[in-house]
Amino acid sequence: MRVLVAEDEEGLAELVATGLRRAGFAVDTVYSGDAAQAYLGLHEYDVIVLDRDLPRIHGDDVARELAAAGARTRILMLTASSTMQDRVEGLDLGADDYLAKPFEFPELVARVRALGRRSAPATPPLLERAGISLDTVRRTAARDGREIGLSPKQFEVLRILLEADGGVVSAEELLERAWDAHADPFTGAVRVTMSKLRTALGEPPLIRTVQGVGYRL
Repeated sequence: MRVLVAEDEEGLAELVATGLRRAGFAVDTVYSGDAAQAYLGLHEYDVIVLDRDLPRIHGDDVARELAAAGARTRILMLTASSTMQDRVEGLDLGADDYLAKPFEFPELVARVRALGRRSAPATPPLLERAGISLDTVRRTAARDGREIGLSPKQFEVLRILLEADGGVVSAEELLERAWDAHADPFTGAVRVTMSKLRTALGEPPLIRTVQGVGYRL
């Protein structure tokens, strides 16, 4: 799942981004409203964690634009304004959820994950195919009942392959959905992650490379 953190306090933005990455999300960070709009125009995000008081372009205007465009990106407003009126205003602007600062980080992660499940198309809590069972809520994986230890990136790649339901997924799509904007498409990150995922899944092999096209489970 891909998340954009738009927060003008750079230290807080990086703290939030680091925590979300540890929870398995691909995260980009921006520090102004115009930068948020630029990133939203370049990439498809499942969730944006949006500070209301952004410089240059206000966070409210970013939310309005997303809502007016009918974007599938879910909006979690993260702000120091915590009164009932502030919450109502934020939700009326098009936000899907609202979290006041200071906040407990496990709650932020849970809210982002819940919003991601509501994005279109929504990810079922349990994905199963070819003996693989992936619990997207508990973040656990198993093959034929045997638990498999996966890194956050391997888990996300396997989730995307399972969602494809036997269809081919290109390396470009994997980069777009499972990596952040700083990923270099020429580093072989997808190939390396795929190799480690194949090893983790064990024998017989389940992931097939479709030459020149992508990968299929």
